[in-house]
Amino acid sequence: MPARAVCCLCLMYCCLMGGAMVGIMHADVTDAAEILALQRLAYQSEAALYGDWSIPPLCQTLDQMQQDLQSMTVLKACDGKIIVGSVRGLVRDGRCELGRLIVHPDCQGKGIGSGLVRALESALPQVTRFELFTGSRSEANIRLYQRLGYSAFDRKCLSASVELVMLEKVRP
Repeated sequence: MPARAVCCLCLMYCCLMGGAMVGIMHADVTDAAEILALQRLAYQSEAALYGDWSIPPLCQTLDQMQQDLQSMTVLKACDGKIIVGSVRGLVRDGRCELGRLIVHPDCQGKGIGSGLVRALESALPQVTRFELFTGSRSEANIRLYQRLGYSAFDRKCLSASVELVMLEKVRP
């Protein structure tokens, strides 16, 4: 489990990535373009898996990203000054819709995604239930979320070729 440090200005998680320290903190509107570029890179593998390059993460505009940064809790993982990961959460009625967990392809498998999810959960102590979805073919994503304590509670057919797995984590 990553070491944690909390200060009055930001939430900071530290993950070790190949010997380098990766900090996790709140993102703001000035990070929009860099997070959007990373999102487009990170979702290429999902688009290829489903043969669909029109998925929402690849079509999101800079203006929409800026709106997300203003209306959601958005965290970023930084290796120095470079953003290598991000996650966002929208809180409604005591639950959080967790989404758009992204990690640079060269940095995957090093605990950054897990660190981002844990940091988001820690940043939202008032939330009693976290929900997210991923494609049924995204087996690595499903395994990651299950390792973090999430379990499937529903499936939704998005199209003839895409089925979503809905996962949740309930806190006592």
